[in-house]
Amino acid sequence: MAFEPPPRLVRALGEVPGDADTDDWLRTLPELAERAVARRELTVERVQVPGGRSSLVLLVRLKDGTPAVLKLVPPRSRPLSERAALAHWGGLGAARLLDADSDAAADADGVLLVERLQRDVSVRSLPEAKSMLEAAGTLRRLWVAPPSDHRFETVAERTGRQADALRAARDPEVAPLVDAALAAREALLADPGEARLLHGTFRQSKVLAAERVPWLAVGPDPVVGECAFDLARLVRDRVEDLIASPSGAAVARRRLKRLAESLEVDQERLRGWALFRAVESGVRALRVGRAQDAELLLEFASWL
Repeated sequence: MAFEPPPRLVRALGEVPGDADTDDWLRTLPELAERAVARRELTVERVQVPGGRSSLVLLVRLKDGTPAVLKLVPPRSRPLSERAALAHWGGLGAARLLDADSDAAADADGVLLVERLQRDVSVRSLPEAKSMLEAAGTLRRLWVAPPSDHRFETVAERTGRQADALRAARDPEVAPLVDAALAAREALLADPGEARLLHGTFRQSKVLAAERVPWLAVGPDPVVGECAFDLARLVRDRVEDLIASPSGAAVARRRLKRLAESLEVDQERLRGWALFRAVESGVRALRVGRAQDAELLLEFASWL
């Protein structure tokens, strides 16, 4: 069976030109997939299409017929960090890592074998209020103390790189938002709050229907820091619907308030991280030519 990467994955990885490691990974991906399947003695059903923007996903079955997902993750997406987070959560709030105790767990090849969820059914399929409630409840279960010897990236480290990229932005139209985002980050890191293991890229589409519990998270890009950072991405979920609504700004501010209250997160800290993350994502979208996404994100940021 051919394991060619879906076009969506190729386009997303191509947004950062000159990444030799990613180019090498894409070129050898069919061979990597064949080797990973053979080593684990899996039966492949199909490649998930259109799939994600950061990994190749194969729907497979174990030797005993158990359905599972085989993910192949490029180096720049930190597969070892994702593996460590899934192992630490142990299936609580997130998809279970199936090869955590096997020899395959020692591989540094960016391959993860995980519990299969209903990939076509996320909490986005629920009405707005219900979807936010279920997503927030799932996120709360992930916020645990990190291992004492962890090597996860911290919020300060990740946003430090992002802040450097923002400072390099030269578009005068976004300069006021960039300045506000950088100021918010500096103020938040001056008093960083309690450190927890965070999902890192949490949103409604990352919460899928499961069998052993109703909903579980997938696809973390884990980071250690305060919970408000993790919740900030959820604040702008369905941003296209918010922007299209005449009352979008008011709805966004009410959502921020309700999420902060429901998860006992300081509202002003959540606002600050929501601002920083929206501006960072918007400027990055501009940089890689996704003008429509950038417009939505920066307008949302201006409401905060």
